[in-house]
Amino acid sequence: MSEKFDCIVVGAGPAGIACAYEVAKGGGKVLLIERGEYPGSKNVMGGVLYRKMMEDIIPGFYKDAPLERPIAEQRFMMVDKESALTFGYKGLEWMQEPYNNFTVLRAKFDQWFAAKAVEQGALLINETVVLECIVEDGKVIGVKTDRPDGEVYADVVVLADGVNSLLAKSLGFHKEFKPDEVALATMEILKLDRKIIEDRFNLEGDQGCTIEIFGDATKGILGTGFLYTNKDSLSIGVGTLLSGLIKHKIKPYELLEYVKNHPMIRPYIQGSEPQEYLAHLIPEGGYHSMPKVVGHGVIVVGDAAQLVNAIHREGSNLAMTSGRFAAETVLLAKEAEDFSENMLDSYRSKLMNSFVGQDMKKYKDATHHFDKFPQYFDQYIPMVNKAASQMFTVDGSSKWEKQKKIWKGIGGAREKIRFAKDMYRAWRVMK
Repeated sequence: MSEKFDCIVVGAGPAGIACAYEVAKGGGKVLLIERGEYPGSKNVMGGVLYRKMMEDIIPGFYKDAPLERPIAEQRFMMVDKESALTFGYKGLEWMQEPYNNFTVLRAKFDQWFAAKAVEQGALLINETVVLECIVEDGKVIGVKTDRPDGEVYADVVVLADGVNSLLAKSLGFHKEFKPDEVALATMEILKLDRKIIEDRFNLEGDQGCTIEIFGDATKGILGTGFLYTNKDSLSIGVGTLLSGLIKHKIKPYELLEYVKNHPMIRPYIQGSEPQEYLAHLIPEGGYHSMPKVVGHGVIVVGDAAQLVNAIHREGSNLAMTSGRFAAETVLLAKEAEDFSENMLDSYRSKLMNSFVGQDMKKYKDATHHFDKFPQYFDQYIPMVNKAASQMFTVDGSSKWEKQKKIWKGIGGAREKIRFAKDMYRAWRVMK
């Protein structure tokens, strides 16, 4: 592997494939290296793909890609131990082309996406581990792999090797991430008859539904559960900060089983059969945890750059956009024959001026805030559910009496002041 490329991309996830596709499409010579047996074999996400960011790369992709269901309804469920307050939106406009988003199974979708990059001219090599970047005079000039004679060279190396990128860390772009900067997501694919899914979730035809679950699903730890409909299976999972799992001494698979057996969730998955179990680290540190994303001859994209909007549960769309921006930068650098950090910094500028950087800035303090004040999850969600139960229970009491009882249930003056302050703080970090 002594051949020289314009660009080497390490990692065939959404960010890496997007970059390889665009570089190859622009006439660049690109190598895409994946450590798994095939693209998607080691990639995990909840299973929602946003149309706009993918279509910026391949227009009309949804007519050909192996998608599960276009999403017609998004629900949000705030659960206590024996109750749920559910709200959401269902819109038939989302069932019309070009759609809004889709559920996907990564093992299928990533293989398809990578094949499209190969069609454009990218060289894909699977089952290959990149051990380190090759650095000469302060510039990254290639990578060393675990293959015999496994050194390969390029003008630019794009790191798309996931959360806690060891390659970026070895270059000094970031330190070891702390447990409160990463989440551990565990999920299962559950086989279930298509007709049962559609009846159970009130869907017609190919309509899909997503449910985001907050509160008792994570036993009060900062995080969320999720339940998504595929064609003939369900994706169910839960992601929580690693620090919360350590603090509460809960094993990830135990938390997933807790979600599956929760009385508000169990009826949705009854009669299903487990097909696949997956676990993966997800960057949750947000804006403050972003590493250096550009160096001499190197660019960092996707999860490796900590590009996840934890509040809106968005990651793949940020990843693909970052990969596209990286590719545009590589092609500009190739044209100028300048691969310096100063030239490649146009990637960082594009990224931070786009919705990716703007959303990262908008929610820069949100994760740390909700982790610091766990009462939002372990006190206020049960409080809201209890208030809803009070108001919707018809027992001869007037609504004035019920409101007084709800207000009294918050506690004394000190508790009410704390509640008001917490609501104001939440508004400040989310506005």
